[in-house]
Amino acid sequence: MTDVEPEAKKPNLMLRAAVDYAGPLAFLIGFLVTRNILQATWALVAVSAAALLAGFAIERRIAPMPLITGGAALVFGLLTLFFHNPVILKMKPTAINLGLGGVLLVGLKLGKNPLKMLMGDALQLSEAGWRRLTLRYGVFFLGVAVLNEVIWRTQSDATWVWFKMPGLPLLALIFSATQVPGMLKDAKAMEIALKVAETQD
Repeated sequence: MTDVEPEAKKPNLMLRAAVDYAGPLAFLIGFLVTRNILQATWALVAVSAAALLAGFAIERRIAPMPLITGGAALVFGLLTLFFHNPVILKMKPTAINLGLGGVLLVGLKLGKNPLKMLMGDALQLSEAGWRRLTLRYGVFFLGVAVLNEVIWRTQSDATWVWFKMPGLPLLALIFSATQVPGMLKDAKAMEIALKVAETQD
């Protein structure tokens, strides 16, 4: 019995992807069909709620980031429908990214590292590596918040919808890819340092 328990705890990547992107994808499809943000918001709210419930039912937990993004989709979506104001939904990426960037940069200023606490099991970096990565992601999130404000205030609804999905996920993916060489270099350096330290035991 104990042999299968670790396997059961491994994250279901397909499920995580569904929880992360089902709501935004439903919103995009809804907008393409109706050409109306408010009507597409109904699809966003319904599918986001279903994705979160499905994720919890299958894994008995919801990872922090899907919970934040999915929960925000529900809150901002319901407020948008209640007040009949699409501007509320357009400001969701601004609020989310300002919050994430603020938490990372303030935590760094206070000597904490929220990114390490969130991803520590997945990445093995030095303290300096974690600080650099946290600073870069903090600045990235703040930049995305500013970019979202510029786009929804100056561009058409259709342009903003495409920016939201798939634009924002692709932007995050490209930025993360640019960080991989530095993370690999730092992880390799830390591995060498640990091996040297082991020789001193």
